[in-house]
Amino acid sequence: MGTSRSRGIGGRSQRRGLLAGRRVLVANRGEIACRILRAVRDEGGLGIAVYSDADRLAPHVRLADEAHRLGPAPVVESYLDAGRLLEIARHARVELLHPGYGFFAENADFARDVERAGILWVGPPPEAIRTMGDKLEARRAALAIGLPIVPGSPALPEDPSAALTEAARLGYPVLIKAAFGGGGKGMRLCAGPGELQSSLEMARRESQRAFGASTVYIEKVIARPRHVEVQVLADLHGNAIHLGERDCSIQRRHQKLLEECPSPGLDSRLREKMGSAAVALVERIGYANAGTVEFLCDREGTFHFLEMNTRLQVEHPVTEMVTGIDIVRRQLRIALGERLGIRRESPRLRGHALECRINAEDPEKGFVPSVGRIDSIHLPQGPGIRNDVGFVRGMRITPHYDPLIGKLIVWGEDREMAIRRAQRALHEYRIAGVRTNILFHRWLLAHPRFRNADLDTGFLEEEFGPGSIPQAENETTAIIAAALAAYRGSARDPRIEAPAAPSPWKTLARPRLRGWR
Repeated sequence: MGTSRSRGIGGRSQRRGLLAGRRVLVANRGEIACRILRAVRDEGGLGIAVYSDADRLAPHVRLADEAHRLGPAPVVESYLDAGRLLEIARHARVELLHPGYGFFAENADFARDVERAGILWVGPPPEAIRTMGDKLEARRAALAIGLPIVPGSPALPEDPSAALTEAARLGYPVLIKAAFGGGGKGMRLCAGPGELQSSLEMARRESQRAFGASTVYIEKVIARPRHVEVQVLADLHGNAIHLGERDCSIQRRHQKLLEECPSPGLDSRLREKMGSAAVALVERIGYANAGTVEFLCDREGTFHFLEMNTRLQVEHPVTEMVTGIDIVRRQLRIALGERLGIRRESPRLRGHALECRINAEDPEKGFVPSVGRIDSIHLPQGPGIRNDVGFVRGMRITPHYDPLIGKLIVWGEDREMAIRRAQRALHEYRIAGVRTNILFHRWLLAHPRFRNADLDTGFLEEEFGPGSIPQAENETTAIIAAALAAYRGSARDPRIEAPAAPSPWKTLARPRLRGWR
């Protein structure tokens, strides 16, 4: 099975917590797999990892108590191989399975297969995933409890004349959206009737490739909205709460790049109104575990239901930083039947938190992904700084997976302090070997509109373009990269003496990994 094991210091007998030595399979990779494995260990459980050939030496493999090979690097032959995952789960005697985000996290059929295998699914019931995964069904559920929704159409038939009629009724510009989509896939902006036919065809094709269904519908574009999402938790006993909201307005082509909590655009009245609406929706559909209800807020302070993500979000750490609630540990405890034990009223939000997604991409060239070997990485430290990272020096960024290297999360007593700490951390952050968006985040945090919290989903389209990042910073980066390249070249010179073997004392102190080649 390509298995490696490490009991760690103290072994199972010294473990404590609700999981009490139970075996939890983390069906994911990268930073989120590391995040979940740490929560499993905090709860006294045994973390079981899976890995593709590309991730054989990844941090999440080393963090786990046990690791199993999935297959080759391509995602369909590894992390999206449902049969192989279930085979590993049975072989490893797994009792719980956490999907993380992406991959199978919002796949109702896989969740049902996990439950049928006698394994606890750490997520919402398959029925809730199915309901909210269908955006049209989710809109109907929201309307049933009186939630305002973004004006839109029903599912569009193949006949393009129906789309023309619906778009004219709603008024341009409109968005063509995949009914079973997410992450910006299967979504096309259409400014007028001349673009509708081609946009419709592209959205259908992309939706079919990404989600296995070509069903699309149309939504009216709300002018310059904020994208605000409410974090919810619900247990298996009918108790549900919200943990405040996050602002996710800084995004490019519907892909989020920076999130913050709380949203600087909401007052306490609007925050409570949106939170109560999110909880009402959760109760309506019989939801359990963690989830996120997403809204668009217009300039007049009116909010519209957009969709629900039935999983753990990438940006969940900013909520953890201001509430002090470990969302992943709560997920595990809810799956085991524990009641929430948190009071129903609005949570106390302490301070402000920001999350910068550190991606391997080149902002100056349209954020095109950057692949290659990470030659060095230095993470910032100090008060208020948290790093959720899934890569180490020597690993390769490949085209098989998304370009997320890690997340920089910062906390401050207020928004201004959080921004200053984020700026300090970004100046300390160093990655060599691939291009990253670190300089982009430094540009963003210094921008007057961002500092003044003048945010909407069109911010980057309006403010960022080639040349936005000061040339002096790019030149400095190029000099550092050139120096590192020269150093790597000299290190490969056979005349250079190889480093001494590691101390046997250090080797003996490390956890044993069996089954490696």
